Amino acid sequence: MTVTNENGSRMNTTTPPRAGRREWIGLAVLILACVLYAMDLTVLHLAVPSLSADLKPSSTQLLWIVDIYGFLVAGSLITMGTLGDRIGRRRLLLIGAAVFSITSVLAAFSTSAEMLIASRALMGVAGATLAPSTLSLIFNMFLDPRQRSVAIGIWISGFSAGGAIGPVLGGVLLEYFWWGSVFLLALPVMALLLALGPRVLPEFRNPEAGRLDLRSAAMSLAAVLAVIYGLKEIAQDGLGWLPALSILAGLATGFLFLRRQRRLADPLIDLRLFRIPTFNVSLATNVVAIFVAVGYFLFIAQYLQLVLGLSPLQAGLASLPSAVGFIVGSNVAPRFIHRFRPAFVLSATLILAAAGLLVLTQVGAAAGLAIVVTASVLISLALAPVFTLTTELIVGSAPPERAGAASGISETAAELGGAMGIAILGSIGTAVYRSGLASRLPAGIPAETAEIARDTLGAAVGVAQQLPDQLGLALLDIARDAFVQGLHLAAAISAAVAIGAAVLAVALLRRVPARSELEPQPELEPDGAVAELTKREMTTLPTP
Repeated sequence: MTVTNENGSRMNTTTPPRAGRREWIGLAVLILACVLYAMDLTVLHLAVPSLSADLKPSSTQLLWIVDIYGFLVAGSLITMGTLGDRIGRRRLLLIGAAVFSITSVLAAFSTSAEMLIASRALMGVAGATLAPSTLSLIFNMFLDPRQRSVAIGIWISGFSAGGAIGPVLGGVLLEYFWWGSVFLLALPVMALLLALGPRVLPEFRNPEAGRLDLRSAAMSLAAVLAVIYGLKEIAQDGLGWLPALSILAGLATGFLFLRRQRRLADPLIDLRLFRIPTFNVSLATNVVAIFVAVGYFLFIAQYLQLVLGLSPLQAGLASLPSAVGFIVGSNVAPRFIHRFRPAFVLSATLILAAAGLLVLTQVGAAAGLAIVVTASVLISLALAPVFTLTTELIVGSAPPERAGAASGISETAAELGGAMGIAILGSIGTAVYRSGLASRLPAGIPAETAEIARDTLGAAVGVAQQLPDQLGLALLDIARDAFVQGLHLAAAISAAVAIGAAVLAVALLRRVPARSELEPQPELEPDGAVAELTKREMTTLPTP
């Protein structure tokens, strides 16, 4: 029996089926894949010195070794999310796991830089199957809205845990084994996924899906790769013709991609999703949160080592409270995010994150470890509910047969948000650093040395060690102070962006009810509050 509540939303007298032991075991298997996905984004950095000595790559080859995995992951997410809807999400996940295992072995035993670059590229394509497949499977496995929120919080925690423990495990392996051992971490995890996946994970695909349009897949890959490459080059070397042209080419390709989707009977992306207000606002808020999180952490990692002088291990330990705060926040969030309207939750947490970012503006060049740790924990606790809620709103607002595509869009947007955070905030911080250093360089420093020092704080620390003691210390003090000024400005801008996103959420999501308003007793239909609203929105949209 179906009834209508005071908000006009339909309700069902039957309670959505609750997940049992099989589903929670399946979630544990999915989380292992997420941990591995995040680990592979960070673990290679530790192996760079030893693999450089062994393979002797050129500087350009070394950059591609480090970056190609993330590039291919970002560029392939939309295609893999849509492909999972067509051939089956579990099937795609298992195929990706098998390919990831094989290419990890190839990377571990690479005998040349070219072989390692090719292996990492294939790992990126395989890795792109993990995030959208795992997220869309969670929406199939957990139909009860509250259990689903808990599962999404755990899913998000997996990425944070992988980013935190990756450098630690990698460091242990490199202490006793060769550089390729860091890639073999994937084998036991993927073996477990391949063994348990068919038993504990359900299969789901869209029975009415058409063929995958390969031209659209290639265009989406080219568009995302070009934009992210351009943003990364700006972050590394500043604004120039090559990165600007790359971004423009990517945007132009993206425009042509969208035009093509409007004409296709079975598009790679259903553009009707972008006519759903809940989908759009949640996606934009998620991108802003990623922008803030990645952008500010870029400065913190350098501050801990290059300003405070901590060793890599000490800096890693100082970053652990932030990772723990994110995990705690992701798992506590499901207890309260559905008691209040999304607009209130997102605005309150984003303002709290802005407060943490403003705390960062109080750090100094001489001391500030306690302030950094406190601010980072506050920011992590605040942003964790944002990621949990927006992820649920984004995928939950899509029809079930499009959940994989929506997951791919969500993950691609997150990658772009992170790249923009690094490029934009990194460029602003670099400009402030160079300006501050140029105006205060002590007399007696050779012009060539001064030019090197103006490049980055790391370069300044390196050349300061080659100068006489007093001159080197003076250069270090000025360089560190200039960097801290850049950190202050980037933190203040991030706080302003977070406050702007809070205002946007209040303005555009104020009419979206809290789940508790739609679940007095009996509960909602299995699709949940957002999906029910989405059904009404989707029925008003014309067919492409």
